[in-house]
Amino acid sequence: MLTRRFEDALQYAVHVHGAQVRKGTSIPYVSHLLAVSSLVLEAGGDEDVAIAGLLHDAAEDGGGEKRLADIRGRFGDTVAGIVKDCSDSLADDPRKKASTTERKRLHLEHLERDASDSALLVTAADKLHNARCILADYRALGERLWERFNVGPADTLAYYESVTTLLEARGVRLSDELSRTVDELKALVQAAPEWAQLTN
Repeated sequence: MLTRRFEDALQYAVHVHGAQVRKGTSIPYVSHLLAVSSLVLEAGGDEDVAIAGLLHDAAEDGGGEKRLADIRGRFGDTVAGIVKDCSDSLADDPRKKASTTERKRLHLEHLERDASDSALLVTAADKLHNARCILADYRALGERLWERFNVGPADTLAYYESVTTLLEARGVRLSDELSRTVDELKALVQAAPEWAQLTN
């Protein structure tokens, strides 16, 4: 059963992310954190992993190393280790971060080489929820969707396929569902006339 620690983590997540919204929308960012934590619990993750699901973006997007140290002090080494593994940057200043493409490349290498099974489960839940949202929004918005992102559809698909391959190779729960979602998104995107123009 979930304890007061989970409640405290949810409150902490709202404190860190309460002013943020999902890219290109007015949807509170906390909705994503709740979804990730829910997917973790449904896949058999324990309370520590579910808490890490709530906090997986807190260090990357909300304070870097100092935030990670605070998470360690409040929620312990296990949660902090998962959050660290899920972060593609621990810079406290966004201007000091590498490019999106470089961060994703290095983070994939880290996940493949060093990440714990628990961190991979949180990663799978994170990417699955993101992929589901991208798929739903692409159905609604079409090519206008890509205006929200720093990279285009080809790079987005390549990234999600790479993550999926990594997670499937490690036998991570949720990777099958992620693969099906990414395949559906890929089929829709590549069926669009704009894709032919992009690749010719």
